[in-house]
Amino acid sequence: MSSPLQGRALLTGATGGIGEAIGRALAARGASVLLTGRRADRLAALADDIGGEINVVDLADRDAVLALAARADRIDLLVANAALPASGPATSFTVEEIDRALDVNLRAPIQLARALVPGMVERGRGHVVLVSSLNGKAATAGSAVYSATKFGLRGFAHGLRADLEGTGVGVSVVLPGLIRDAGMFHDSGVKPPRGVGTRTPEEVASAVVAAVEGDRAEVIVAPVAMRAGAAVAGLAPAVAQRLSGRRSASVARDIAAGQRDKR
Repeated sequence: MSSPLQGRALLTGATGGIGEAIGRALAARGASVLLTGRRADRLAALADDIGGEINVVDLADRDAVLALAARADRIDLLVANAALPASGPATSFTVEEIDRALDVNLRAPIQLARALVPGMVERGRGHVVLVSSLNGKAATAGSAVYSATKFGLRGFAHGLRADLEGTGVGVSVVLPGLIRDAGMFHDSGVKPPRGVGTRTPEEVASAVVAAVEGDRAEVIVAPVAMRAGAAVAGLAPAVAQRLSGRRSASVARDIAAGQRDKR
């Protein structure tokens, strides 16, 4: 049986730098990729390079998400990569901004998986990759809303994987830390704290491919120190918050300021 990477793939969030890297990696493995995002020009340029199809869609539009699922017939691989920045204190968000973050970051991936997984199960093969964040393992200052969506996505991935055991359909969650050169952190213009390493969009793309090829439940894309910090936060969140202290809060404020107009 061939890998889902040699079949038809749906990639959300393909207009960002990380999404572009994922799209190129999927195409390089033989996938026929349906690229989605909100910017037609970026989608068209990538589609020209990798031979993909495009579908311009705003995942905050619930009807548009269902229409996308209906168009994405016989998908072998879903890579839910799209997400909105949602940094800042929860009280700084409007009702509409919270709803939009929940819709794009969490609701849309769940709805797409709900719609596409039955066909995968019927065919006896397929894979779902949900791109979460290290904030899906460890919440930090200024990340309440964003972490809520990413914790939720990680939980959904693990639960769905358990539901699909033995069906031939795999589910993986990829958790990037700070990514340089592209993505939300890069776009905020904030420099990482001293001693905190970063990874590249290409490394995220490689993690997506590795998750599918190895049917891995979870893949973290971050330096060892950040992985260790996330592990501590998972076991002892109060201790982790004390250790991160003022530096974490200061960086969070800077990131929130840099992302404010993209909520």
